[in-house]
Amino acid sequence: MNASDILKKDAQHIWHPLTQHKTALPPLAISHARGNFLYDHDGNRYFDAISSWYTCSYGHCNTTLINALQKQVEQLHHVVFAGMTHEPAVILAEKLLNILPHNQSKLFFSENGSTSVEIALKMAFQYHFNRGEKRLAVVALEGGFHGDTFGAMSASGLSVYNGPFEDLLIEVIRIPAPTLENVDSVLEQVDQLIDDHKIASFIYEPLVQGAAAMQMNDGSALCRLIRRFRESGILSIADEVMTGFGKTGSYFASDQMLNKPDIICLSKALTGGIMPMAITSCTQEVYDAFLSDETSRGFFHGHTYSGNPLGCAVAAASIDLLTSNEIQEGIARIKESHAAFKPTLEKHKLVAQVRHCGVILALDLDLEMQRYGNERNEIFQWFWSRGVFLRPLGKTIYLVPPFTTTSTELDFLYKTIMEFLDSRLV
Repeated sequence: MNASDILKKDAQHIWHPLTQHKTALPPLAISHARGNFLYDHDGNRYFDAISSWYTCSYGHCNTTLINALQKQVEQLHHVVFAGMTHEPAVILAEKLLNILPHNQSKLFFSENGSTSVEIALKMAFQYHFNRGEKRLAVVALEGGFHGDTFGAMSASGLSVYNGPFEDLLIEVIRIPAPTLENVDSVLEQVDQLIDDHKIASFIYEPLVQGAAAMQMNDGSALCRLIRRFRESGILSIADEVMTGFGKTGSYFASDQMLNKPDIICLSKALTGGIMPMAITSCTQEVYDAFLSDETSRGFFHGHTYSGNPLGCAVAAASIDLLTSNEIQEGIARIKESHAAFKPTLEKHKLVAQVRHCGVILALDLDLEMQRYGNERNEIFQWFWSRGVFLRPLGKTIYLVPPFTTTSTELDFLYKTIMEFLDSRLV
């Protein structure tokens, strides 16, 4: 099927995410992908500068991941995970717990980031319920984003996504992201919230709030909040769906913080972009609160594809890649290159601010524009026409390239960004 036929049939049948179809441009028809590039049906290639929503961290069609998938599909491709288990799940569990923060003990499987958050919130609510307490409130950071299912959406603070549903959401209280400057006042607010509300959990994106235009927060200030909540028996939930698996320079953003979460949400790069999978991990203490002679005190949440053997096999291979010298050297190379490029960006007249954490580099244009609008779409098209795929968040342009990105490819990205900035000064 050629690109024209694909687009015609797409327009007839398909409803795309995050799209206002009345005003949106036609989607881009991709033929295939290899390494760090996407290819269209005319053979043009485009560097995947955001790793396809932070999933394809080891490049597209990575042979290690494909081989793991092919080997597993010939052995066991799916089986019910309630009352059964299998070797790929056990292997993945051991490998993942080996690199997760030391306090994590148990894994619960699902299929995407939103459901991993949904599960985490339900775990926290029932944790208190099973201990004889009814706690129905959640505390979240302003500007946070945790997914599109109802619990995850409730915890998110972006009205562009939540507007029609705000009367249907669970009780969530938002607080400012803590900084070194405001942390004392935020802690005072937290103390008052603890006095006034029965809080079950505190959910946060550690170090980097992705959908909030890659807002970067101070880890030490966030640690003070986690400690304060823990002292009041409130569970902390780290949403590492975006930040997990090397993006911030360590295996997990929580590794760079002294106080560890009680529950962690994982997805995206878990399988290197090969297939959907998610995991919610928790401490032994959280898990133990569900152990009872009463069946109803168990965690009665399930997904048809929980613990899918194919996903487990690929995720285990993905962890092998992440911990390899080659990938760790790639992460360090990108991190160092971003740091070296940052001062050049900061000097440009069109740049208001630059932020950098691990392989994530973000710059704010000194312009005002809508998060989704014509100006933003023009920026997208400008980069696309020059062989770079990225998705600006309003006035924020950001990079989250695959860990396999070469120095030459990074130079190409930086050069293209500078050309864009200079073009806007004319």
